[in-house]
Amino acid sequence: MELRDVASILDFDYVIIGAGTAGCLLANRLSQNPDNKVLVLEAGSKDKYLRTKIPVGYLFSMGNPKTDWCYTTEKEEGLNGRSLNYPRGRVLGGSSAINGMIYMRGQAKNYDHWKSEGNIGWGWDDVLPYFKKSEYYFKGADDFHGEGGAWRVEKQRLSWEVLDSFAKACAQSGIPPTEDFNRGTNFGVGYFEVNQRKGVRVSADSAFLRPIRHRKNLTIITNANVEKITFDGKKATGVIFRENKKSGHSPLHAKAHREVILSAGSINTPKLLQISGIGPPDLLKSFGIDIVHPLQGVGQNLQDHLQIRTVFKLKNAKTLNDTYKSLFGKIGMGLEYLFNRSGPISMAPSQLGVFAKSDPSLDDPNLQYHIQPLSLDAFGEPLHTFSAITASVCNLQPDSRGTVTIRSPHADDNPVIKPNYLSSPTDKDIAAKSITLTRNIFATEAMRKYEPTEFLPGAEHQSPKALSEQAGNISTSIFHPVGTAKMGTGQDGVVDRELNVYGIQNLRVVDASIMPKITSGNTNSPTLMIAEKAADMILQNRR
Repeated sequence: MELRDVASILDFDYVIIGAGTAGCLLANRLSQNPDNKVLVLEAGSKDKYLRTKIPVGYLFSMGNPKTDWCYTTEKEEGLNGRSLNYPRGRVLGGSSAINGMIYMRGQAKNYDHWKSEGNIGWGWDDVLPYFKKSEYYFKGADDFHGEGGAWRVEKQRLSWEVLDSFAKACAQSGIPPTEDFNRGTNFGVGYFEVNQRKGVRVSADSAFLRPIRHRKNLTIITNANVEKITFDGKKATGVIFRENKKSGHSPLHAKAHREVILSAGSINTPKLLQISGIGPPDLLKSFGIDIVHPLQGVGQNLQDHLQIRTVFKLKNAKTLNDTYKSLFGKIGMGLEYLFNRSGPISMAPSQLGVFAKSDPSLDDPNLQYHIQPLSLDAFGEPLHTFSAITASVCNLQPDSRGTVTIRSPHADDNPVIKPNYLSSPTDKDIAAKSITLTRNIFATEAMRKYEPTEFLPGAEHQSPKALSEQAGNISTSIFHPVGTAKMGTGQDGVVDRELNVYGIQNLRVVDASIMPKITSGNTNSPTLMIAEKAADMILQNRR
């Protein structure tokens, strides 16, 4: 498409593609200076939905095209031929509007590893101030937490006896109690802290974008589908997009005099780079796309946390399965939330967290559990009619690497997502060991009163080979894709340590796709940290 064929809108200094976790914070920070004209383009709508405010509403947000891109993976050999739903937020706030709300930074060694690979300025001591800058911690500020930011972090407003018992079982298994997973090491068991304010979800939109929408130098356009980035030689100059409601689907050209900032996430960022002519040259040539700059790493290095959803039936226990199957139980849950903003409706998808080791000889935990006092066949499906608890466990540092590539040269077509789960022998071994550890925890004295019976994967599966095969049957993504526009100095690097795209002027990537290696925990708040640090670098460059 030639630029002469598109209408032109007002010029801007910065054009931000995507109003997800990173894009919302960037819009806030860059527009603080009234001299900066900032445009934010979001493919989804305004966040006008009740289900994105009530914590348990994530069940109705994922898989809903009004709030989710509704992506799916290709059929995975490691999952025994299964394809997975792959939710990504498509609404102001992005995935922070539909995710599990868990506040987690990972481990200090994750960031020190980034630094050791040549990404100077990204070690734990470097990034900790940026975590603190965004944060409003319910306990107040200390050496590890901040209280001046808008990213509210609170305790969950519930407790379950069966989860307390599981925590005791972990202690009996050598996993100590902890009150804070976010001080550089996260070994232990405790209730997750969450991004909520008095039982209501806090998203990047509600925290960073909504309070500053009145700024005259900030323009936010929703339902804006970006088709490509424009260039003058090797310099990014803007984007072509279509605004569904106001322009009759005619393309528009937004010019960026300083920078185009790509914050579309680990799936859509590599897709847009590839469609725009930046990526593996053989891939681009196969679709007839003119190569602006060859970068082999675009869309490579996909990493994700694959959770193995083990389920144990219980006796003598109260779980959400029991509460939900009666009309009075449902009414009681509704009234508790209505009057107190507490109880099951205020629940994050997972309440109790555990960070453990698949092998006692390890220095740091390599497993994360998300423990839930409920069970179901899949998110969005009805709860089981029997009492049960789900202990989902994931390998925090998988060796398996996947890809995200375009399916066609057209922006409207979904990309090809191949996570390649369990393609590494080490990942299969850790999967088997994690199921064995889970069984050992349920076999402790603390859980004996519930007479736990293994429902999934089933006690008949005992050998490491059988367990790793069953892991492929009962696992799902925990929705933490990262790494597809890797920050690094090697041949697979896409951006430098200031997140500039190699070989291109005025184009930066700021989202989870820049992670060289996945963090050891939930990835939403690390993405916010990346945006906070990037905003600092962009503003320093402006000066």
